Parts: sequence; C-alpha cells; structure tokens
Amino acid sequence: MGVVSYEFETTSPISPARLFKAVTVEADKLFPKAAPHVVKSVELQGNGGAGTLVKINFAEGFPFQYVKQHVDAVDEANLSYSYSVIEGGPLGAKLEKISFDNKLVAAAGEGTLVKSSMKFFTIGDSTFTEDEIKEQIQRMDGVYKAVEAYLLANPAVCN
Repeated sequence: MGVVSYEFETTSPISPARLFKAVTVEADKLFPKAAPHVVKSVELQGNGGAGTLVKINFAEGFPFQYVKQHVDAVDEANLSYSYSVIEGGPLGAKLEKISFDNKLVAAAGEGTLVKSSMKFFTIGDSTFTEDEIKEQIQRMDGVYKAVEAYLLANPAVCN
C-alpha cells in the first residue's frame, strides 16, 4: 500500500462558521436540498461527531452509487473536521481509502479559505495520479458550489 498526499485550497463567499455548520452539522439535511442533482440522501449512524458513519447516496447518473465516510474528528471551536472515505465511490481496484483533513479560516476581505489535506491510500502497487485527484476534487466541488449557492439564496439557513 502506498500513500499519495495532496494539498488543496479553495475560497468561498460564505463565512467560516456558517460554511462549517453547512458541511458538518447540517450536511445530512442540506446536501440533498442544495444539490439534488448530485446527492439523493444522506444517512447518519451516530451523532455527527467523531466515530459517526455517514452514507451519501448519489442521484441517478452520478458515476458512483454511494460513499460511506467515517468521521475522524470534528472541532467546532477551531472550524476543522476530518473524515475518511471507507466504502463506495472511487474506492475499489486502486484505492483502499481516502482521508481528508479540512480547516476553515477567514479569507482576506470576507468569506472563507478552505484548506484541505488529502491522503489517497492505494492498493498494492497501484498509483493514483494528480489528474485522478483533480477529478475527485472536481466532483466534490460540484456539491460545495451548490451548497454555497443555496446558502447565498437562503441567508437564514445555517446561521
């Protein structure tokens, strides 16, 4: 097994605390509303904190049927969260799991700078290229941009 690490940053016009709430605390309710073209439903096994299992079921036409995530840590005070994709999605022939460490900080001006550290755990001698990583990021970004648009259109949500 090998490990491919990748660092990624993106910005959002949404405040750090509001975005954190949207993608952690309220994600099970918000993702299907904000991105029904991608997320069919979200199922939680646990209270949303560390140890919770999250199953995201995707809409028809999405390349994957579902992903199951294990919440590794949630730090509301520091607006950081970590999780691992442990089943479904891109896992299979090349990948055993994917781990994400995310930190939300105030961006210069306003909004949020999201800092993500990803680790792709490969199976055997498999490789996972930068292009494949960028493809995964692009899929996730579709959900996050839909969440942003939903929050901008609904200012009372996640406040």
